[in-house]
Amino acid sequence: VCYRRYLLVSHHQQLWRRLFLRPDCTNGHIGAVHVRHIDKFISMLGTRCASSLIYIDLPVELVTVEILRVLALHCPNLEYLTLDFSSAMQLHDFSELNEFPSFMRRIYGYISSLNTLHIIGTIEKTSISSSSSEEVDTFETINISKIKTHAPNLRVINLYGIGFIDDNHIELIASGCMHLQCLALNFCIRIRGTSFKNLMNRCTKLQCLLLQNTGIQDEAMVAVNWSSTQLSELDISSTELSENGLLDFFSVVPKLTYLAVSYCDGFTDKVLNLIIDRGTLNGCRALDLSNTVNLNVETVHHLLTSTRHVTYRLEALNYTGHDDITEQFWIDTIRFLRRIK
Repeated sequence: VCYRRYLLVSHHQQLWRRLFLRPDCTNGHIGAVHVRHIDKFISMLGTRCASSLIYIDLPVELVTVEILRVLALHCPNLEYLTLDFSSAMQLHDFSELNEFPSFMRRIYGYISSLNTLHIIGTIEKTSISSSSSEEVDTFETINISKIKTHAPNLRVINLYGIGFIDDNHIELIASGCMHLQCLALNFCIRIRGTSFKNLMNRCTKLQCLLLQNTGIQDEAMVAVNWSSTQLSELDISSTELSENGLLDFFSVVPKLTYLAVSYCDGFTDKVLNLIIDRGTLNGCRALDLSNTVNLNVETVHHLLTSTRHVTYRLEALNYTGHDDITEQFWIDTIRFLRRIK
């Protein structure tokens, strides 16, 4: 009786609709199943799961040709498949996987209509612990040329912390993604900015450029004719642009609705005064001046209390990291920030 009851429960289709096999699964479900015997797991996929399986996530050790082949042949109702790759080199193992589910293969026919692409990188411990003088091997795990070829209608590209991305890759994107409106390269430390001239010339709709913690240089930024662009949102936080470079840059940049310059040592009183005089921040909606050590509080106080064209639409302000930012500072300035949220 107990054995029959066990078979009834263990083979019930409702039990095998979703399989969470990744140990770091953060989907809100309790824990994850650890597979000890891959051969038994493959057999189970073809019998117990079969047509009932609609969701499965696979850890690194279970991303194999044989398992994917079984899923393709025996799980026709599979809708969600998550593959956890420790190394993108594993992708080369599946070049001859012709049995991959046909409904997933059809995705490639619609990639050309893709509007938004997010690719999030990781910072390896080895690169953190190694000294700056040591060369760290970096492998290209994403084929950027194929992205620009097969997804020409991209509006938003976010390449966060991709270690191998440099200006050559931005040139490829610029040559194929003419409709680009937002490019986020935060923590892509190999970016120097030499590609921005072609980028802004070709992607004339580009409005948002996020460059936090990149390696952009003065010469590259000054070489671009920013006055002829539609740039309205800019993040140059944690960059090493000099005061002179920023003066040259902000003397031609169009009006901005968003500006972030936190941890930017080159952002000084002289730079902010230039921005105020040119009206670059007139109508600005979000501003981040935090931890600008060479920017005096008095200059920011003047910005917030005496330039109504800047403050009348300001909804978000981040200003921290200075000993002279006191309660009195906010008492004096907050009444001018009528739309602040």
